[in-house]
Amino acid sequence: MQLRDIAHARTGDKGNRSTLSVIAYDPKYFPLLEKLLTPERVKVHYQGIVHGTVERYCLPQLGALNFVLNDSLGGGVTRSLALDAHGKCLASGLLGMFLSEVESTL
Repeated sequence: MQLRDIAHARTGDKGNRSTLSVIAYDPKYFPLLEKLLTPERVKVHYQGIVHGTVERYCLPQLGALNFVLNDSLGGGVTRSLALDAHGKCLASGLLGMFLSEVESTL
């Protein structure tokens, strides 16, 4: 099962950091998201893109996790040479993660 089967995601940006929210389609999936999507696992998923720390904030009342991906936008929108300087495709990239792969690393 892929993450996209149980959740959707949104991204934003501020300077050289991207924010990424993962929201469960159904609240019953939130405990699984909370267990599997650790800051360490998200950083490994974005190896080579996220060069700083990954911070996670849990929002159980919304069934959501919010991640701050520090040093992830090539210097920020006005300095980056990346095609996606805002990091909008980062949400799509995470939704492609297979949850069975994450479970096997726990």
